[in-house]
Amino acid sequence: MQNHFELFHLPQQFTLDQSALDAAYRDVQGQVHPDRFVNATDAEKRVAMQWATRANEAYQTLKNPQKRAQYLCELNGVDLQTESNTAMPMTFLMQQMEWREALGEARAAKDLGALEALDRELRNDRKGRLLDIAVHLDGNDFHAAAQDIRALMFIDKMKHEIDLAFHQLEDA
Repeated sequence: MQNHFELFHLPQQFTLDQSALDAAYRDVQGQVHPDRFVNATDAEKRVAMQWATRANEAYQTLKNPQKRAQYLCELNGVDLQTESNTAMPMTFLMQQMEWREALGEARAAKDLGALEALDRELRNDRKGRLLDIAVHLDGNDFHAAAQDIRALMFIDKMKHEIDLAFHQLEDA
């Protein structure tokens, strides 16, 4: 079975041309769209639907940097062990604690400015981490990438919590 990159005829690497991915997705979807199988047998319709579903899943994975990074690690035999491996460098653990404390204080004080500053800080950290992930993955250092991906997962979760805090302030 083809992997997601092969399905779209793209190089198997983290750095990806989004417009090439979009075009390849549209091409695959065009080939398996249900409208093209109106007069087909039930079996042919089922196969087309399976291909359309697979193309959707592949596209969703490759267009999301975190999911694409995880997928590349999996393709190369590196299990991120997201449930069992929580070991992180002490500096990142300290950073997590500072972010959590800042979020708690901003929520308690209903401080929009503090939330915005925290949000900016996380977005900047995320950008830097994505650059590091790209270097590691495109350099075939999947084990080094795995640690940054786990950190990225924390950052994305934290970003979600900040977004919730923004919504709570807006609704108040």
